Amino acid sequence: MARILLADDDTAQLSVLSSLLETLGYQVDIAFSPSEALRQLARAVPGLIVMDLRFPTAAEGLALIRAIRAAGYLRPVMVLSGWPDDLYGAPEERMVSRIVVKGSVRALLEAIAGLLAE
Repeated sequence: MARILLADDDTAQLSVLSSLLETLGYQVDIAFSPSEALRQLARAVPGLIVMDLRFPTAAEGLALIRAIRAAGYLRPVMVLSGWPDDLYGAPEERMVSRIVVKGSVRALLEAIAGLLAE
């Protein structure tokens, strides 16, 4: 099944989400910082990146989106955020494939499946 890179500085969020995705058969890599996310990306190209926007600040999350695209990553990037307004209207909004608001596991899983099927 597909490889997914989860990038978030919330260790509890990463633990729960990675366990859920692994149970569903996905290969999951995790990154606790933007620099670690870029190292993971250089090591193994995932089919999807799911990242927090406030990582730990919105400015750092936006910078990570730009760095991912600058690294030549052309596959889907999903932003999973409790504060998506930090992304709406920003130039980086056009660089992501989907924005999902934290809180709905069903919406998240549907978005992941949809992006990986494209």
